[in-house]
Amino acid sequence: MSTELLAPLDLAFWHLESDAHPMHLGALAVFAPAPGVGPERILGLLGTRAAAIPRLRMGVRDVLLPVGGKAWTVDKDFDVHRHVEQVVVPDGDFMAGATRLAGELMERPLGRGLPPWRMYLICGADGGPFAVLVKLHHALADGMRAVAIGAGIFDEIAAVTSARTTARGRTVVPPRSWLPDPREMAGMALGRIGEVGRALGVGASVVRAGRLDLWGSSALTAPSSGTRRLVIADLDAGDLQRIRRAEGGTANDILLAVVAGALRRWMAERGDSLPAADPRALVPVSRRRPGGATASGNRLSAYLLGLPVTAADPRERLRAVRTAMDRNKAAGPLKGAGAVAVLADQLPPLAHRLGAPLAANAARMLFDVLVTSVPLPRSALSLGGCPLTALYPMAPLARGQSLAVALSTHGGRVHVGLVADGKALPDLDRLAAAVEDEFTELYTLVAGPDRTPVS
Repeated sequence: MSTELLAPLDLAFWHLESDAHPMHLGALAVFAPAPGVGPERILGLLGTRAAAIPRLRMGVRDVLLPVGGKAWTVDKDFDVHRHVEQVVVPDGDFMAGATRLAGELMERPLGRGLPPWRMYLICGADGGPFAVLVKLHHALADGMRAVAIGAGIFDEIAAVTSARTTARGRTVVPPRSWLPDPREMAGMALGRIGEVGRALGVGASVVRAGRLDLWGSSALTAPSSGTRRLVIADLDAGDLQRIRRAEGGTANDILLAVVAGALRRWMAERGDSLPAADPRALVPVSRRRPGGATASGNRLSAYLLGLPVTAADPRERLRAVRTAMDRNKAAGPLKGAGAVAVLADQLPPLAHRLGAPLAANAARMLFDVLVTSVPLPRSALSLGGCPLTALYPMAPLARGQSLAVALSTHGGRVHVGLVADGKALPDLDRLAAAVEDEFTELYTLVAGPDRTPVS
């Protein structure tokens, strides 16, 4: 793989990171055991397959031009054993121990001197199911790209990749110079003129989306402690589709309405008053297109959505979400707080280096919680013959946010990963339970009291 500059949005994520705000994505993949397959075998497979993914051999280094820029370059001293580690959870409930441990591991920033990723094999003390925690820096990949990279550890994907590599052989492309020739310099200058105009328009949209009247939930606005907790929830994908067919909209609309209802339930259980204004969610949207060219960096936009927690009826909440999301889609990705990602793509590298502290603190004025859906392959997946039973995605927390919700669908289930600041939201498990309860209530309203949701 040749050396390449970090795209502007990748550079933004790189500079936004701090010790208290690590900017890595995560996923906790859970596997059922298979006869004769032990931790040594799985750990060896993880190392071998991760080392065969070219992107995971790339680190970040400074470059002379453009000023403030950085580049991905092959780590000549790459050693996969620095990135893959086995950890054991104590006796007891394996999933409870694995999620607790995953939250603690997500607290740790990725070292900047090495390719920015880690994998942890999480095993129980007495065998049984196991899990793999994958951490990828957000500069390395967005959600869809992270899935494409992480999928390389699965038996089915690794077999196809190995066959293609064997068929065509390996081609090593030498790094190119970072001193562009005069023709490149002229092209960059002309391109920058156009980018300035686009940036001004997008920037104006972002400013209009900002708020001075911040949402008043003490939990979601608590100072960041740098701690992390992961709690999971599970919903039935078949029931989700039954709700969609009855009520219309998209599956994502329904899940957003469920999150809104869960926040309402959670606040009521805590004795919190309902806010005067609905909290804002930032809903990331991939700008990748099926069949389009595969870009290595982040290709993101997002929509801004008021989560209708003040609406008492679940169906009313769903209608409000559908209306708002339809409006967002009609306006396009250059409107509202989602334009932050597009704006970052228009700025020169030096602006990211100098403006990162300001941008990090501005997130609180734009949104309160991140809610994202991560697409997964629909086919069955396995690792060393051990079938994948669940995959819980994890999103990073922006400065000033205490909660991020990520969802993925696989094997007939919707897996929900809730990541929170551990000190700000010590009762995160109650919010996870509220997600499941809200989904059950919505399904019962749609299907009728005689239809029992699938547990």
